[in-house]
Amino acid sequence: MIVLLDNGHGSLINGEYQTAGKRKDWQEKGIIYEGEFNRAIVNGIIEQLTFYKIPYVNIAPEYWDVRLETRIKRANKYPARSSFYLSVHSNAGGGHGSEIFTSPGNTKSDKIATVFGEEFQSEFPDRHLRTDFSDGDLDKERRFYVLTKTKMPAILTENFFMDNFEEFRDILNTREGRQKIIDFHIKAIIRTKIEIFKESAPLNF
Repeated sequence: MIVLLDNGHGSLINGEYQTAGKRKDWQEKGIIYEGEFNRAIVNGIIEQLTFYKIPYVNIAPEYWDVRLETRIKRANKYPARSSFYLSVHSNAGGGHGSEIFTSPGNTKSDKIATVFGEEFQSEFPDRHLRTDFSDGDLDKERRFYVLTKTKMPAILTENFFMDNFEEFRDILNTREGRQKIIDFHIKAIIRTKIEIFKESAPLNF
């Protein structure tokens, strides 16, 4: 199983943010750039995947905002049967909690999303997972480009809300909070390897 990691949006280059919007300035309380947060989480995931000897590819390692078409072109070079695409984000727009998205329809992505949702709830038992059980499982379904154009199963995680001050202060802008986000992703990836791709557990697990 190859994990194709996508840290959404751009990051900071010489102090200049590369993606219009996608940030929240809490003035003296701090500022969060979504692209920087996404890279911090993906880098933490990479560190753990390296430890567990689980193959991965960083789809967009650059600091500028890599075009969606480029991300998908890079991802689709890998075998659909033995890889899955994981896009990491943080939310905005007034709300709280986290979400897991897949493309519409009943696919292998839905099973992976369920594993990620269960591991989120285990890691954050007192936090809200925003779900949609209308089709029988917890994921939300949208026609996001990275979910519909990838050949392999693909999910997108929205990890809490940048414009919710409590979530910013206690989770998104803390080392401990970010580590818990990394941890639930790693636990979900390992379960996906074992339960969905039917492969053995990591040697270090």
